[in-house]
Amino acid sequence: MVNLTICNKVKELRARFNFTQSVLAEKVGVTRQTIAAIEKGDYVPSLLLALTICDVFELKMEDVFVLNKEGKEDE
Repeated sequence: MVNLTICNKVKELRARFNFTQSVLAEKVGVTRQTIAAIEKGDYVPSLLLALTICDVFELKMEDVFVLNKEGKEDE
């Protein structure tokens, strides 16, 4: 069985853009706690939120969010 998780580079990108969690949260319309949860992998953002985050960084979805496959596929 394959477990799918979504990894992200939000924390790395936020640091590169010199944004605090609060600044990014304000830009995308969520709380600082939501940004913290996304960065820790505790919360998977909606498609709309993920696209909005990508728009702030002017990057494509695959440059910010990556689907991670763990485990063995059933044959």
